[in-house]
Amino acid sequence: MISVFELFKIGIGPSSSHTVGPMVAANRFLVLLGDRMDSVHQITIELYGSLSSTGKGHATDTAILLGLSGHEPPTIDTTRTEEYLKPIYQEGRLMLGGTHQIAFNANEHLLWDDTPLPEHPNGMKLIAILDDGEQLAQTYYSVGGGFIKDEQQINLAPSQDTQSAYPYDFDSAEELAALCQAHDLSIADLMLANETALRDIDDVKAYLNDVWDTMQACVTQGCKVDGILPGGLNVKRRAKDLYEQLSKEYGYSGNGGLLAMDWVNLYALAVNEENAAGGKVVTAPTNGAAGIIPAVLHYYRGFIPAFSYQGVREFLLVAGAIGALIKQNASISGAEVGCQGEVGSACAMAAAGLAHVLGGSVAQCLNAAEIGLEHNLGLTCDPIAGLVQVPCIERNAMASVKAINAARLALRGDGSHHVSLDKAITTMKETGMDMMDKYKETAKGGLAIHATNAMKTAQRIDAINISSGFSQC
Repeated sequence: MISVFELFKIGIGPSSSHTVGPMVAANRFLVLLGDRMDSVHQITIELYGSLSSTGKGHATDTAILLGLSGHEPPTIDTTRTEEYLKPIYQEGRLMLGGTHQIAFNANEHLLWDDTPLPEHPNGMKLIAILDDGEQLAQTYYSVGGGFIKDEQQINLAPSQDTQSAYPYDFDSAEELAALCQAHDLSIADLMLANETALRDIDDVKAYLNDVWDTMQACVTQGCKVDGILPGGLNVKRRAKDLYEQLSKEYGYSGNGGLLAMDWVNLYALAVNEENAAGGKVVTAPTNGAAGIIPAVLHYYRGFIPAFSYQGVREFLLVAGAIGALIKQNASISGAEVGCQGEVGSACAMAAAGLAHVLGGSVAQCLNAAEIGLEHNLGLTCDPIAGLVQVPCIERNAMASVKAINAARLALRGDGSHHVSLDKAITTMKETGMDMMDKYKETAKGGLAIHATNAMKTAQRIDAINISSGFSQC
């Protein structure tokens, strides 16, 4: 089983697999260097597959450099990122681990190769050359959600990679349901028992509170800032304007009774605009899908009278159980299975969490998760220009509303359903394996190609019109 401490990571945008993961890998490489760090003469970074194809748009290069400088995803001050990077790019010096200065030229020492390594599409190799000429190297794979495996771990089966210390370990939704029934536990109770087998209950509660507080702070910040998102697409931030509109309409019922949905859209947009701008977010279970669980939790806070902090913690525990099942049996990596593994997983997690806090049974929670996942099957990952902006930001809003509807559908039934969650997860994995690579976070297909070509055509027409003296009406 995967802990909620692993599934919900406090980190930075815009991508868990392309930003958070590479920064974590760089941190691990520093640990590998250990007391030999002061003997390092040169560092070379090699990025492969999807990390190369969309790495620029996902800030993979800067994330690794920040990690090598000693910064970590949960604690880095995202308002000072440019300050941290200035010595590297403008002065050609990298302070390895924050203590040992070496020369670094991004054009020479940071290499891009779109060819994926055989083990996983998100591969990177870090090489340190010591003063005596010796090389220390390690290959890392960013397998989604900020999770990292090195070349020794990547081919291990889950049972070999980690040894369970949980009292209620489960590998499938069927096993989870059976354990809950046998021990008369809700999914939240079972997950809490597992977490407290390794940690003090106060530490578990404190971490879940921190996750929720970070989500709220992200929404608040996203509603304050306007302007254009970085990266060159000129995508306008919309959350602030939408917040101001909705604040004037609070309590107004003349929009067909759908004001709650407008607020849910706002919450998701606010988070994902912050993510796209490189702000502080919670990986839930990935950054590309980081807005869905916060949006649904804010719906619970704002529109459900029975809201409580205890409910938030239980929501996250239930969502964590669903995320763990999907990660163990399929994938949460867009580069591996497409966006169904990111937005689809988050939708399923949020649906189950909401069904639980609304009084749903174990069967109804699993049904809600299945509905959320089933109706995202086949979803491609085709970010325009490799940026986590279009269609990613709106996609989070759409999936947030879908998660709420999935929970409501499940609660109107008795939990029985034709397609089990386990079958939906297996189908998602198989669909991802069948999906062409150009639809899996490579920016080589789908909207990433057609929208980009349309933009280029429009730019050429504009240039012709301007040179011909035509007015731009």
